[in-house]
Amino acid sequence: MSWKIHKKRHLTSFQVIILGFAGVILFGALILMLPISSAQAIITPFHKALFTSTSAVCVTGLVVLDTGSYWSVFGQTVIMFLIQIGGLGVITTATSVFILSGRKISIMQRSTMQNAISAPKVGGIVRLMSFILKGTLLIELIGALFMIPVFCHDFGLRGIWMSIFHSVSAFCNAGFDLLGTKWHPFVSLTSYAVNPVINIVIMLLIIIGGIGFFTWEDIYLHKFHFKHYHMQSKVILTTTLCLILLPAVFFFFQDYGNLSGIHRLLASLFQAVTPRTAGFNTTDLSMLTGASKAMMILLMLIGGSPSSTAGGMKTTTFALLLLNVLATFQSCDDVTAFGRRIDTSVIKNATTIAMMYFILFFAGGMTISVYEGLPLSSCLFEAASAVGTVGLTLGITPKLHILSQIILIILMYLGRVGGLTLIYAVFSDKNKRKARLPLDKIIVG
Repeated sequence: MSWKIHKKRHLTSFQVIILGFAGVILFGALILMLPISSAQAIITPFHKALFTSTSAVCVTGLVVLDTGSYWSVFGQTVIMFLIQIGGLGVITTATSVFILSGRKISIMQRSTMQNAISAPKVGGIVRLMSFILKGTLLIELIGALFMIPVFCHDFGLRGIWMSIFHSVSAFCNAGFDLLGTKWHPFVSLTSYAVNPVINIVIMLLIIIGGIGFFTWEDIYLHKFHFKHYHMQSKVILTTTLCLILLPAVFFFFQDYGNLSGIHRLLASLFQAVTPRTAGFNTTDLSMLTGASKAMMILLMLIGGSPSSTAGGMKTTTFALLLLNVLATFQSCDDVTAFGRRIDTSVIKNATTIAMMYFILFFAGGMTISVYEGLPLSSCLFEAASAVGTVGLTLGITPKLHILSQIILIILMYLGRVGGLTLIYAVFSDKNKRKARLPLDKIIVG
């Protein structure tokens, strides 16, 4: 008599990550549905609460209800906590609770933590988590303290709450704001377009949150000794600097010629920083030229850096694609950066991730355009904002039908959990081929 032995199926760390995000989103949506969460004490429709919760946990910033006027202080607090959880990552937040409670972290939990923040190794992961938690709280506190004088001057004591909320939202690259009113909703930071304090603090919080936790650690350990940084940190910092300065120069000459002095400089810099992937805006995006909107779509798809609060396909992915092109132009067999050779499998992953984001972006935008009967360019902008977890909008998202909003929800979720996490969660290692097939060639180009 033969017996079949069934092995108990365990969730992989990647499956835990995507299910964790989904669980927090659903829980947040249920809380936001409650009358206590809205300013008018009414029940919020599930699909609108789900959209808001998804946008917060996925640190996107796209909204169908104005955050400042529709939600109560309780609802805004829930949104802020969802943003914080989403920015740090569900696993990172849960682990932080374990660390603070003094509980022992198992090997399985350490492995999940490693995958959640894309750590190179399991060793020292708990120490790194502690560093991330303390650094996050310190940076957000400093950001809030700088903004308090400005907001308190304009809103009284409520300015303290607004400073805290916007500091968390900016650091987590979320793009939620509380400046909208019943008569003027969805205004973002347009009323502070010429305020240097708000502009500079918000930009610095976005950049610091978007460069990644490992880059923090390199800066913390090696200070200004750039040559001692890991290659990844060097690539991230170099790419980030280029993706800020070059677009800023483009926006300066392309769209803001009607502005003058500090206003023009701040608007150009802010517009270069916020598409990766913060979602704040200080000017009317619908008034930008087509070329500038195309530039912003590219920046939104690129996003921030690995193991950061930002989304998108990541700066390292974009950098590796460019380095691969450069190596091909130079007829080099290896892709190199800062005196180091990059493994071929990493280039393969970068290509896969970029193609996934492009397919999601184009398919989502085209579907919304066909269904809503809206211009493709506007729908592609919203789709790029969703999958890149940015939050910038041309104003059409609140007017979309439920089906289109569901598409944006899916794009936000997939954009936040990340391409490789999704692939590894769906396709396990057991499906890998053990034998290599015969080699053949195909002509490209």
